[in-house]
Amino acid sequence: MEILHIENLNFRYPKAEKDTLHNISLNIGQGDFTVICGATGCGKTTLLKLIKNELAPAGEKNGEILYNGKSIDSLGLRESACAIGFVGQNPDNQIVTDKVWHELSFGLENLGVPQNVIRRRVGEMASYFGIQDWFRKKTDELSGGQKQRVAIARALAMEPEVLLFDEPTSALDPQMVGEVLDVMKELAHEGMTMVVVTHEMAFARDVADRVIFMDGGVIVEQGDAHQVIEHPREERTRQFLARYSEG
Repeated sequence: MEILHIENLNFRYPKAEKDTLHNISLNIGQGDFTVICGATGCGKTTLLKLIKNELAPAGEKNGEILYNGKSIDSLGLRESACAIGFVGQNPDNQIVTDKVWHELSFGLENLGVPQNVIRRRVGEMASYFGIQDWFRKKTDELSGGQKQRVAIARALAMEPEVLLFDEPTSALDPQMVGEVLDVMKELAHEGMTMVVVTHEMAFARDVADRVIFMDGGVIVEQGDAHQVIEHPREERTRQFLARYSEG
């Protein structure tokens, strides 16, 4: 079943001379793991943030972004906050409270979720992510990988239908990268709908259902992850993969 539908999406930042996104069309099905890749500045992060109303950049937008058949512009703050989760690049910029357990409950408390529901969801996330041993630890004492796990757990505590990741490993050291990718792999196996902007192409080849390659604000190539990565049709895709597909 289709959960996200994007049709002829164009976007231009204020005072920009040309569109950052041009004529973007794609469909995301429930349970799909979709990777969006491309060189820095190709528009992939802008596309991801336009799907998340609270993070959408200012600018001129036309075209459609539908969530379960409804325009995302029509979603209320509560529905958008719960339905579509977002995990960004830098774990330090995502932590907003002083303790791990505060962080896990932060979004739920802001929405006025009953305390018994908050305790249950936070407990479930702490158990799922192996956070119990540092549940009451100060967030500024965590490693980068631990902070990113907390950010993912906090997003999942909202029980989203879709989880967006914007280069979630780009600020981590190699060991921590592996930890975060393992969490994402487990979520994929459990059928979580995910859209991931990443340069981790070996991971995408092994885990993703579909890869979308962007360049210059347009979709150059998309299809089955293994097929696109192993047998790209476009020269721009081949050049990108030659740089990022080791491993």
